[in-house]
Amino acid sequence: MNQRFSKNIAPFVKQELTAACHASAVNNAQQAFVHLERAHVLGQESTYWHVKVHCLMLLWACRHRSVREARGQVFRIIGAATKTAFGWVPQGNTGGANVSPFRKMPIEPELAEVIQKARVGL
Repeated sequence: MNQRFSKNIAPFVKQELTAACHASAVNNAQQAFVHLERAHVLGQESTYWHVKVHCLMLLWACRHRSVREARGQVFRIIGAATKTAFGWVPQGNTGGANVSPFRKMPIEPELAEVIQKARVGL
């Protein structure tokens, strides 16, 4: 996806990342990860946002001593960095190690609407 999409989706991804930080601040690790997953769905068509969210998921895994999640994120960071620009991402995938990195998933209607608006520049 192009730079225009990255710019258009940025406020929405940042909103989810801020919510993840707030959830972490009150020791709600699971809710923090939910917001990271939402940020992933929103930004996965942008190489920048896709890689950034996976790096933040890796950081989450390290903070919470989740070896499985950390291993999964290292693999996903490499994939995001090398495949996103070609559009080789499974739409809707939430990005966590608990799902296959190749699995296409349904997108919540609220997020799908935001993604569509970002694509057309609204």
